[in-house]
Amino acid sequence: MTQLSNASWLQTPAIQRVFDAVEQDGDRAMVVGGAIRNTLLGLPVADVDIATTALPDEVAARGRESGLKVVPTGIDHGTVTLISKGMAYEVTTLRKDVETFGRQARVVFGSSWIDDARRRDFTLNAIYVDRHGEIYDPLGGVEDCLARRVRFIGDPEERIREDYLRILRFFRIHAAYGLGAPDRAGLSACIRERDGLRHLSAERIGVEMKKLVGAPLAADCLALMEDSGLLEITTGGISRIADFKALRSLDDVAEETRRPELGFAVLSGFVDEDLDRIADRFRLSNAERKRMHGALAAATDISAGGADPEVFRLLYRHGRESFIDGLLAVWAQAKAGGTSADREPVFCDALKQGRNLEIPAFPLKGADLMAAGLPSGPRIGETLKRLEEEWLDSRFSLSRKDLLEQI
Repeated sequence: MTQLSNASWLQTPAIQRVFDAVEQDGDRAMVVGGAIRNTLLGLPVADVDIATTALPDEVAARGRESGLKVVPTGIDHGTVTLISKGMAYEVTTLRKDVETFGRQARVVFGSSWIDDARRRDFTLNAIYVDRHGEIYDPLGGVEDCLARRVRFIGDPEERIREDYLRILRFFRIHAAYGLGAPDRAGLSACIRERDGLRHLSAERIGVEMKKLVGAPLAADCLALMEDSGLLEITTGGISRIADFKALRSLDDVAEETRRPELGFAVLSGFVDEDLDRIADRFRLSNAERKRMHGALAAATDISAGGADPEVFRLLYRHGRESFIDGLLAVWAQAKAGGTSADREPVFCDALKQGRNLEIPAFPLKGADLMAAGLPSGPRIGETLKRLEEEWLDSRFSLSRKDLLEQI
């Protein structure tokens, strides 16, 4: 395949305007990386990155002259973002490594497309296409991409030593785009260099792991990482792989199984201490941590409720999101333990109810009870709690009037 001219994202006036701006005075520009990979695989394209022979200052100046909004995203590293018709395109000058010492590799700007390709991580990310759809594939990336083979460029160990995060990227990209077993040479290099993971920042590890746990082959890749001694280093020893595999076996049942918060919660075994440890280790946000704890609380109540969950009550207590997360976690644990067969219809029905039932607000407040004649004090709270339980037992059917009549 040498043409990508039918790609919808390449035909837009927005990107062609960027090409018009950058390709002046003999400079060239080509799209590189993920957009091409995803198009070849028939997957959605979220971002379009462009490489060019033009220097960063020239890209910025030409963008302004062409009426584009210019954002100096990482101009010291060669990247300028040009915004055309509301679409953002990162335009990066061709680069070549002249010294490599981890993430701090010293690079120089250049004009060689093959030098730029050789400094990238995997062959399927080193495919270029010009504005007309003509593909430039200097390292055999198209063949690897179509075979869904994630292969390091050059010597795998050397590439990993340049940035140990490439170990996690190897598994993450294989989990997202790969097929079958990972590339043997790449896997062996990742195992040999695994101690390098200990030198990575928690933030960088967390970013990759969040992407990994939501990918299609996440369960297989995490199991392989565990067998290879990589997962213990990454998570700090937290890895309930059987439960996670069972969770991802429910992908066709609920899209929430791909959420990193639920994946991490299941991997942590739904133990508060381990849940917080993994949240700290991956520097998760407060919102992500809150969702994990919400899933844990709901799962605990669902498990305590026996074989038939009280969906109305659980929805009211935990909210829809936490209830569904918790239900899927309990379902996964049952599958992993081999006890889910008889409960599948119950889980399916509870999930359907969890998605469709309305969750009304309790119709009484303390002021309503005082207006009805109850004196202020502890009795107000006790009565409200009793009436709320009766309202829940009625599956929200008791009205405000019905409840007041019971005072």
